Amino acid sequence: MRKTLIILVSLYLGGLLGTVSLAQINKVKYVKRYYDPVLKEMSEKAKKEKAQRDSITAAIRLRQKKRKEEERKAAKILRFDFVGVKKPASPEVFKSAFHFPPVPQYRTGTCWCFSTTSFLESEVARLTGQKIKLSEMHTVYYEYLEKVRRYVQERGDSEVGQGSEANAVTRIWKKYGVVPKEVYSGLVGDDERYDHTRMFEEIKNYLRYINTHNYWDEQEVIATVKIILNKYMGAPPTSFEYHGKRMTPLEFLHNVLKLNPDDYVSVMSTLSIPFYTKGEYKVPDNWWHSADYYNVPLDEWYGIIKKAVKNGYTVAIGGDVSEPGYNGFEDAAIIPDFDIPQEYINQDSREFRFYNKTSTDDHGVHLVGYTRIGDHDWFLIKDSARSSRHGKFKGYYFYRDDYIKLKMLTFMVHKDVMKDILKKFN
Repeated sequence: MRKTLIILVSLYLGGLLGTVSLAQINKVKYVKRYYDPVLKEMSEKAKKEKAQRDSITAAIRLRQKKRKEEERKAAKILRFDFVGVKKPASPEVFKSAFHFPPVPQYRTGTCWCFSTTSFLESEVARLTGQKIKLSEMHTVYYEYLEKVRRYVQERGDSEVGQGSEANAVTRIWKKYGVVPKEVYSGLVGDDERYDHTRMFEEIKNYLRYINTHNYWDEQEVIATVKIILNKYMGAPPTSFEYHGKRMTPLEFLHNVLKLNPDDYVSVMSTLSIPFYTKGEYKVPDNWWHSADYYNVPLDEWYGIIKKAVKNGYTVAIGGDVSEPGYNGFEDAAIIPDFDIPQEYINQDSREFRFYNKTSTDDHGVHLVGYTRIGDHDWFLIKDSARSSRHGKFKGYYFYRDDYIKLKMLTFMVHKDVMKDILKKFN
Protein backbone atom coordinates (compact mmCIF):
# COMPACT_ATOMS: atom_id res chain seq x y z
CA MET A 1 0.00 0.00 0.00
CA ARG A 2 2.78 2.43 1.00
CA LYS A 3 4.70 1.66 -2.21
CA THR A 4 1.60 2.18 -4.35
CA LEU A 5 1.00 5.60 -2.68
CA ILE A 6 4.53 6.73 -3.38
CA ILE A 7 4.23 5.72 -7.04
CA LEU A 8 0.97 7.60 -7.43
CA VAL A 9 2.38 10.78 -5.79
CA SER A 10 5.45 10.58 -7.99
CA LEU A 11 3.39 10.23 -11.12
CA TYR A 12 1.20 13.16 -10.06
CA LEU A 13 4.10 15.46 -9.25
CA GLY A 14 5.93 14.40 -12.31
CA GLY A 15 2.99 15.44 -14.36
CA LEU A 16 2.87 18.86 -12.64
CA LEU A 17 6.56 19.70 -12.35
CA GLY A 18 7.97 17.92 -15.29
CA THR A 19 11.50 16.77 -14.53
CA VAL A 20 11.85 18.56 -11.09
CA SER A 21 12.75 15.95 -8.51
CA LEU A 22 10.96 15.58 -5.19
CA ALA A 23 14.18 16.49 -3.33
CA GLN A 24 14.18 19.98 -4.90
CA ILE A 25 10.77 21.02 -3.57
CA ASN A 26 10.44 23.67 -0.69
CA LYS A 27 14.17 24.39 -0.45
CA VAL A 28 15.32 27.64 1.34
CA LYS A 29 18.67 29.44 1.29
CA TYR A 30 20.38 32.62 2.56
CA VAL A 31 20.96 35.40 0.06
CA LYS A 32 22.64 38.76 0.42
CA ARG A 33 20.20 41.41 1.59
CA TYR A 34 19.12 43.87 -1.00
CA TYR A 35 19.20 47.57 -0.15
CA ASP A 36 17.15 49.75 -2.36
CA PRO A 37 19.57 52.33 -3.76
CA VAL A 38 17.03 55.15 -3.66
CA LEU A 39 16.14 54.58 -0.03
CA LYS A 40 19.84 54.17 0.82
CA GLU A 41 20.67 57.49 -0.81
CA MET A 42 17.84 59.20 1.07
CA SER A 43 19.00 57.68 4.37
CA GLU A 44 22.59 58.85 3.86
CA LYS A 45 21.35 62.32 2.99
CA ALA A 46 19.24 62.43 6.17
CA LYS A 47 22.26 61.36 8.27
CA LYS A 48 24.42 64.10 6.78
CA GLU A 49 21.73 66.71 7.36
CA LYS A 50 21.33 65.55 10.98
CA ALA A 51 25.09 65.66 11.54
CA GLN A 52 25.14 69.19 10.17
CA ARG A 53 22.26 70.23 12.41
CA ASP A 54 23.93 68.58 15.39
CA SER A 55 27.21 70.35 14.69
CA ILE A 56 25.38 73.68 14.50
CA THR A 57 23.59 72.90 17.80
CA ALA A 58 26.87 71.84 19.42
CA ALA A 59 28.51 75.07 18.33
CA ILE A 60 25.59 77.07 19.73
CA ARG A 61 25.71 75.16 23.02
CA LEU A 62 29.47 75.69 23.28
CA ARG A 63 29.08 79.39 22.59
CA GLN A 64 26.33 79.64 25.21
CA LYS A 65 28.42 77.73 27.74
CA LYS A 66 31.40 80.04 27.19
CA ARG A 67 29.19 83.11 27.48
CA LYS A 68 27.63 81.90 30.73
CA GLU A 69 31.06 81.07 32.12
CA GLU A 70 32.31 84.54 31.20
CA GLU A 71 29.21 86.08 32.78
CA ARG A 72 29.74 83.99 35.91
CA LYS A 73 33.37 85.12 36.19
CA ALA A 74 32.39 88.75 35.60
CA ALA A 75 29.35 88.67 37.89
CA LYS A 76 29.13 91.31 40.58
CA ILE A 77 27.08 91.58 43.74
CA LEU A 78 26.13 94.74 45.55
CA ARG A 79 28.23 95.31 48.66
CA PHE A 80 28.76 98.18 51.09
CA ASP A 81 32.33 99.49 51.09
CA PHE A 82 32.58 99.94 54.91
CA VAL A 83 34.48 103.20 54.47
CA GLY A 84 34.26 105.14 57.72
CA VAL A 85 32.80 102.23 59.73
CA LYS A 86 34.64 101.67 62.97
CA LYS A 87 34.68 97.93 63.46
CA PRO A 88 36.07 95.80 66.28
CA ALA A 89 39.77 95.19 65.74
CA SER A 90 39.63 91.43 66.33
CA PRO A 91 37.69 88.73 68.19
CA GLU A 92 39.90 89.39 71.21
CA VAL A 93 38.25 92.75 71.94
CA PHE A 94 34.94 91.04 72.71
CA LYS A 95 33.87 89.78 76.09
CA SER A 96 33.05 86.24 75.05
CA ALA A 97 31.97 82.97 76.61
CA PHE A 98 33.70 79.64 76.07
CA HIS A 99 33.23 78.10 72.65
CA PHE A 100 35.22 75.69 70.56
CA PRO A 101 37.02 77.05 67.48
CA PRO A 102 34.81 77.43 64.39
CA VAL A 103 34.09 74.25 62.43
CA PRO A 104 33.31 74.54 58.67
CA GLN A 105 30.20 72.88 57.31
CA TYR A 106 31.62 72.77 53.75
CA ARG A 107 29.13 71.52 51.11
CA THR A 108 26.18 70.87 53.40
CA GLY A 109 23.06 72.79 54.34
CA THR A 110 23.51 72.00 58.03
CA CYS A 111 24.35 75.40 59.53
CA TRP A 112 21.41 74.93 61.94
CA CYS A 113 23.18 71.94 63.50
CA PHE A 114 26.71 73.37 63.55
CA SER A 115 25.54 76.57 65.22
CA THR A 116 23.22 74.93 67.74
CA THR A 117 25.67 72.16 68.60
CA SER A 118 28.26 74.85 69.27
CA PHE A 119 25.73 76.69 71.44
CA LEU A 120 24.99 73.55 73.47
CA GLU A 121 28.72 72.81 73.84
CA SER A 122 29.03 76.24 75.41
CA GLU A 123 26.09 75.43 77.65
CA VAL A 124 27.77 72.22 78.83
CA ALA A 125 30.88 74.23 79.70
CA ARG A 126 28.84 76.93 81.46
CA LEU A 127 26.78 74.48 83.51
CA THR A 128 29.28 71.69 84.25
CA GLY A 129 32.72 73.04 83.41
CA GLN A 130 33.27 70.24 80.89
CA LYS A 131 34.67 71.06 77.46
CA ILE A 132 33.42 68.27 75.23
CA LYS A 133 33.36 68.54 71.43
CA LEU A 134 30.09 67.01 70.25
CA SER A 135 29.10 65.35 66.98
CA GLU A 136 27.05 67.49 64.64
CA MET A 137 26.48 64.64 62.20
CA HIS A 138 24.91 62.32 64.76
CA THR A 139 22.06 64.83 64.95
CA VAL A 140 21.98 65.36 61.18
CA TYR A 141 21.66 61.60 60.56
CA TYR A 142 18.57 61.25 62.72
CA GLU A 143 17.12 64.53 61.50
CA TYR A 144 17.02 63.06 58.01
CA LEU A 145 15.21 59.99 59.31
CA GLU A 146 12.60 62.14 61.05
CA LYS A 147 12.09 64.27 57.94
CA VAL A 148 11.57 61.17 55.83
CA ARG A 149 9.24 59.66 58.42
CA ARG A 150 6.99 62.72 58.31
CA TYR A 151 7.21 62.80 54.50
CA VAL A 152 5.74 59.29 54.42
CA GLN A 153 3.13 60.01 57.08
CA GLU A 154 2.00 63.14 55.22
CA ARG A 155 2.09 61.34 51.86
CA GLY A 156 4.70 63.67 50.43
CA ASP A 157 3.30 66.92 51.79
CA SER A 158 6.27 67.69 54.06
CA GLU A 159 9.53 69.52 53.46
CA VAL A 160 12.67 67.43 53.06
CA GLY A 161 15.69 69.69 52.67
CA GLN A 162 19.12 70.04 54.17
CA GLY A 163 18.06 72.94 56.37
CA SER A 164 16.31 73.00 59.74
CA GLU A 165 16.01 75.09 62.90
CA ALA A 166 17.85 75.34 66.21
CA ASN A 167 15.11 73.58 68.15
CA ALA A 168 15.45 70.59 65.83
CA VAL A 169 18.68 69.78 67.66
CA THR A 170 17.12 69.60 71.12
CA ARG A 171 14.19 67.71 69.59
CA ILE A 172 16.52 65.07 68.14
CA TRP A 173 18.59 64.88 71.32
CA LYS A 174 15.49 64.13 73.38
CA LYS A 175 14.73 61.10 71.20
CA TYR A 176 18.15 59.85 70.08
CA GLY A 177 20.70 61.43 72.41
CA VAL A 178 24.08 62.76 71.33
CA VAL A 179 27.68 61.51 71.13
CA PRO A 180 31.16 63.06 71.25
CA LYS A 181 32.70 64.05 67.92
CA GLU A 182 35.43 61.45 68.41
CA VAL A 183 32.80 58.70 68.50
CA TYR A 184 30.96 59.68 65.32
CA SER A 185 32.31 62.12 62.74
CA GLY A 186 29.80 61.35 59.98
CA LEU A 187 32.68 61.07 57.51
CA VAL A 188 33.40 58.11 55.24
CA GLY A 189 36.71 57.92 53.37
CA ASP A 190 39.86 60.00 53.55
CA ASP A 191 38.39 63.44 52.81
CA GLU A 192 37.64 65.21 56.10
CA ARG A 193 35.46 67.83 54.44
CA TYR A 194 31.70 67.37 54.57
CA ASP A 195 29.88 67.07 51.26
CA HIS A 196 26.24 65.95 51.27
CA THR A 197 25.50 66.82 47.64
CA ARG A 198 25.26 63.29 46.25
CA MET A 199 23.70 61.86 49.41
CA PHE A 200 20.91 64.43 49.41
CA GLU A 201 20.32 63.94 45.69
CA GLU A 202 19.89 60.19 46.20
CA ILE A 203 17.45 60.74 49.06
CA LYS A 204 15.38 63.21 47.03
CA ASN A 205 15.34 60.93 43.99
CA TYR A 206 14.17 58.02 46.12
CA LEU A 207 11.43 60.09 47.73
CA ARG A 208 10.25 61.24 44.31
CA TYR A 209 10.05 57.58 43.30
CA ILE A 210 7.91 56.53 46.27
CA ASN A 211 5.67 59.56 45.78
CA THR A 212 5.20 58.86 42.07
CA HIS A 213 4.37 55.21 42.73
CA ASN A 214 2.26 55.90 45.83
CA TYR A 215 4.46 53.64 47.93
CA TRP A 216 4.09 54.62 51.59
CA ASP A 217 5.46 51.72 53.62
CA GLU A 218 7.14 53.70 56.42
CA GLN A 219 9.31 50.85 57.66
CA GLU A 220 10.64 50.03 54.21
CA VAL A 221 11.25 53.68 53.27
CA ILE A 222 13.13 54.40 56.49
CA ALA A 223 15.25 51.27 55.99
CA THR A 224 16.15 52.34 52.47
CA VAL A 225 17.08 55.88 53.52
CA LYS A 226 19.27 54.40 56.25
CA ILE A 227 21.18 52.51 53.56
CA ILE A 228 21.82 55.80 51.73
CA LEU A 229 22.86 57.60 54.93
CA ASN A 230 25.12 54.76 55.99
CA LYS A 231 26.86 54.80 52.62
CA TYR A 232 27.77 58.46 52.87
CA MET A 233 27.92 59.08 56.63
CA GLY A 234 28.43 55.71 58.26
CA ALA A 235 26.05 54.17 60.80
CA PRO A 236 26.00 55.97 64.16
CA PRO A 237 26.77 53.82 67.21
CA THR A 238 24.00 52.50 69.44
CA SER A 239 26.45 52.51 72.37
CA PHE A 240 30.05 53.56 72.93
CA GLU A 241 32.73 53.73 75.60
CA TYR A 242 33.42 57.06 77.27
CA HIS A 243 35.99 57.40 80.03
CA GLY A 244 35.95 53.67 80.59
CA LYS A 245 32.18 53.31 80.81
CA ARG A 246 29.81 51.88 78.23
CA MET A 247 26.76 54.05 77.52
CA THR A 248 24.11 54.91 74.99
CA PRO A 249 23.77 58.34 73.34
CA LEU A 250 20.82 59.13 75.64
CA GLU A 251 22.77 58.10 78.74
CA PHE A 252 25.62 60.34 77.59
CA LEU A 253 23.21 63.28 77.28
CA HIS A 254 21.66 62.84 80.71
CA ASN A 255 24.51 61.44 82.79
CA VAL A 256 27.59 63.12 81.31
CA LEU A 257 26.45 66.34 79.63
CA LYS A 258 23.65 66.76 82.19
CA LEU A 259 21.64 68.90 79.80
CA ASN A 260 17.87 69.10 79.82
CA PRO A 261 16.66 69.91 76.27
CA ASP A 262 13.45 71.37 77.74
CA ASP A 263 15.48 74.15 79.38
CA TYR A 264 15.98 75.86 76.02
CA VAL A 265 13.46 78.18 74.42
CA SER A 266 13.08 79.60 70.92
CA VAL A 267 12.08 83.24 70.56
CA MET A 268 10.79 85.34 67.66
CA SER A 269 9.44 88.86 67.18
CA THR A 270 6.65 89.18 64.63
CA LEU A 271 3.41 91.08 64.23
CA SER A 272 1.72 88.07 62.64
CA ILE A 273 0.55 86.77 66.05
CA PRO A 274 -0.07 88.58 69.35
CA PHE A 275 2.91 89.30 71.58
CA TYR A 276 3.34 87.09 74.67
CA THR A 277 1.85 84.12 72.89
CA LYS A 278 3.52 81.10 71.35
CA GLY A 279 3.19 80.30 67.67
CA GLU A 280 4.68 78.81 64.55
CA TYR A 281 7.76 80.20 62.85
CA LYS A 282 6.48 79.94 59.29
CA VAL A 283 9.49 79.08 57.15
CA PRO A 284 10.26 75.91 55.14
CA ASP A 285 13.06 74.87 57.51
CA ASN A 286 10.53 74.57 60.32
CA TRP A 287 9.41 71.45 58.48
CA TRP A 288 7.54 69.89 61.41
CA HIS A 289 5.63 73.17 61.99
CA SER A 290 6.81 73.75 65.54
CA ALA A 291 4.52 76.25 67.26
CA ASP A 292 6.75 76.57 70.33
CA TYR A 293 8.24 79.97 69.49
CA TYR A 294 7.78 82.65 72.13
CA ASN A 295 6.76 85.91 70.47
CA VAL A 296 7.91 89.16 72.09
CA PRO A 297 8.25 92.79 70.97
CA LEU A 298 11.48 93.71 69.20
CA ASP A 299 12.89 95.77 72.08
CA GLU A 300 12.50 92.85 74.46
CA TRP A 301 13.70 90.39 71.82
CA TYR A 302 16.92 92.35 71.35
CA GLY A 303 17.21 92.96 75.08
CA ILE A 304 17.21 89.22 75.81
CA ILE A 305 20.11 88.68 73.42
CA LYS A 306 22.12 91.51 74.93
CA LYS A 307 21.36 90.42 78.50
CA ALA A 308 22.39 86.84 77.71
CA VAL A 309 25.75 87.59 76.17
CA LYS A 310 26.66 90.21 78.79
CA ASN A 311 26.02 87.68 81.54
CA GLY A 312 28.10 84.75 80.31
CA TYR A 313 25.48 83.01 78.16
CA THR A 314 25.60 82.47 74.41
CA VAL A 315 22.80 82.41 71.85
CA ALA A 316 22.00 80.29 68.78
CA ILE A 317 20.57 82.77 66.30
CA GLY A 318 19.38 82.68 62.70
CA GLY A 319 18.14 84.94 59.96
CA ASP A 320 19.07 86.64 56.70
CA VAL A 321 22.66 86.88 55.43
CA SER A 322 22.13 88.20 51.90
CA GLU A 323 22.38 91.97 52.39
CA PRO A 324 24.89 94.46 50.89
CA GLY A 325 26.13 95.20 54.41
CA TYR A 326 27.00 91.53 54.98
CA ASN A 327 30.60 91.06 53.87
CA GLY A 328 32.90 88.17 54.74
CA PHE A 329 35.97 90.00 53.42
CA GLU A 330 35.24 92.75 55.96
CA ASP A 331 34.38 90.20 58.71
CA ALA A 332 31.30 92.30 59.45
CA ALA A 333 27.56 92.73 58.99
CA ILE A 334 25.79 96.10 59.28
CA ILE A 335 22.78 97.91 57.77
CA PRO A 336 23.93 100.78 55.50
CA ASP A 337 21.94 104.01 55.43
CA PHE A 338 21.14 103.52 51.73
CA ASP A 339 19.14 100.44 52.82
CA ILE A 340 17.33 102.04 55.74
CA PRO A 341 18.49 104.79 58.14
CA GLN A 342 19.22 103.61 61.65
CA GLU A 343 16.38 105.58 63.21
CA TYR A 344 13.82 103.77 61.02
CA ILE A 345 14.77 100.28 62.12
CA ASN A 346 11.84 99.17 64.24
CA GLN A 347 9.16 96.51 64.55
CA ASP A 348 7.39 97.63 61.40
CA SER A 349 10.42 97.82 59.09
CA ARG A 350 11.51 94.42 60.36
CA GLU A 351 8.07 92.91 59.75
CA PHE A 352 7.83 94.42 56.27
CA ARG A 353 11.02 92.65 55.21
CA PHE A 354 9.86 89.36 56.64
CA TYR A 355 6.50 89.74 54.91
CA ASN A 356 7.92 90.55 51.46
CA LYS A 357 10.64 87.91 51.87
CA THR A 358 13.64 90.23 51.69
CA SER A 359 14.43 88.94 55.18
CA THR A 360 14.53 85.17 54.86
CA ASP A 361 15.61 82.25 56.98
CA ASP A 362 19.03 81.82 55.36
CA HIS A 363 21.51 80.81 57.99
CA GLY A 364 22.11 79.82 61.61
CA VAL A 365 25.10 81.07 63.63
CA HIS A 366 26.35 81.10 67.21
CA LEU A 367 26.49 84.44 69.02
CA VAL A 368 29.32 84.16 71.55
CA GLY A 369 30.53 87.64 72.55
CA TYR A 370 29.77 91.35 73.00
CA THR A 371 31.53 94.71 72.91
CA ARG A 372 30.55 98.36 72.59
CA ILE A 373 32.22 100.70 70.10
CA GLY A 374 31.00 104.28 69.86
CA ASP A 375 27.22 104.33 69.60
CA HIS A 376 26.86 100.70 68.63
CA ASP A 377 26.68 97.26 70.19
CA TRP A 378 28.75 94.66 68.37
CA PHE A 379 28.36 90.90 68.67
CA LEU A 380 30.96 88.22 68.01
CA ILE A 381 29.52 85.53 65.74
CA LYS A 382 30.94 82.04 65.30
CA ASP A 383 29.99 80.87 61.82
CA SER A 384 30.34 77.58 59.91
CA ALA A 385 29.77 79.04 56.41
CA ARG A 386 32.52 79.67 53.85
CA SER A 387 32.05 83.43 53.75
CA SER A 388 33.25 83.66 57.34
CA ARG A 389 36.61 82.39 56.10
CA HIS A 390 37.05 85.06 53.44
CA GLY A 391 38.39 87.68 55.84
CA LYS A 392 41.13 87.87 58.45
CA PHE A 393 39.34 86.07 61.27
CA LYS A 394 38.55 82.59 59.98
CA GLY A 395 35.12 81.43 61.11
CA TYR A 396 34.07 84.71 62.76
CA TYR A 397 31.87 87.67 61.92
CA PHE A 398 31.18 90.89 63.75
CA TYR A 399 27.44 91.72 63.68
CA ARG A 400 26.40 95.27 64.55
CA ASP A 401 23.24 95.95 66.55
CA ASP A 402 21.31 97.25 63.52
CA TYR A 403 21.87 94.01 61.63
CA ILE A 404 20.68 91.93 64.56
CA LYS A 405 17.52 93.99 64.99
CA LEU A 406 16.52 94.12 61.32
CA LYS A 407 17.74 90.88 59.80
CA MET A 408 18.00 88.19 62.50
CA LEU A 409 14.68 86.44 62.98
CA THR A 410 14.78 83.86 65.78
CA PHE A 411 17.11 82.66 68.50
CA MET A 412 17.47 79.93 71.12
CA VAL A 413 18.63 80.63 74.67
CA HIS A 414 18.50 79.07 78.12
CA LYS A 415 15.15 79.82 79.72
CA ASP A 416 16.78 81.39 82.80
CA VAL A 417 17.83 84.39 80.71
CA MET A 418 14.20 85.35 80.09
CA LYS A 419 12.44 83.97 83.16
CA ASP A 420 10.88 87.38 83.91
CA ILE A 421 9.50 87.66 80.40
CA LEU A 422 8.18 84.09 80.45
CA LYS A 423 5.87 85.11 83.29
CA LYS A 424 3.97 87.25 80.77
CA PHE A 425 2.95 84.17 78.81
CA ASN A 426 -0.23 82.33 79.70
